[in-house]
Amino acid sequence: MAKKVSKAVEEKAEHGAFYDAARRVLLAGMGAVALAQEEAQDFLDKLVERGELAERDAKKLMQEVMEKRRKVGKDGLEKRIEDILDRMNVPTKSDIEHLSAKISALSHKIDELKKTQG
Repeated sequence: MAKKVSKAVEEKAEHGAFYDAARRVLLAGMGAVALAQEEAQDFLDKLVERGELAERDAKKLMQEVMEKRRKVGKDGLEKRIEDILDRMNVPTKSDIEHLSAKISALSHKIDELKKTQG
């Protein structure tokens, strides 16, 4: 019993570590995106100040950049998260469900063997 509790605590700690690592990676990525957006806006503002770009063109360009970022963000975020979790060797929900089914089947077989022997 103590072994089961110890194993559960260990698994919970591992899950927490993976969660924290994934959270830090995602927050860093979001920070990088925000910084890049600010840099792009600053760049466009300087072009407008120097008269190299009309203000309406700068606004239009920034809207295009934001729209593309949103589109790529929606399409690519899930893929990037999957890649990060894969590199961290974190099992997928499907992996866990598959293993759970195997464990259940093995437990059932063990119970059947115990009944026939005892």
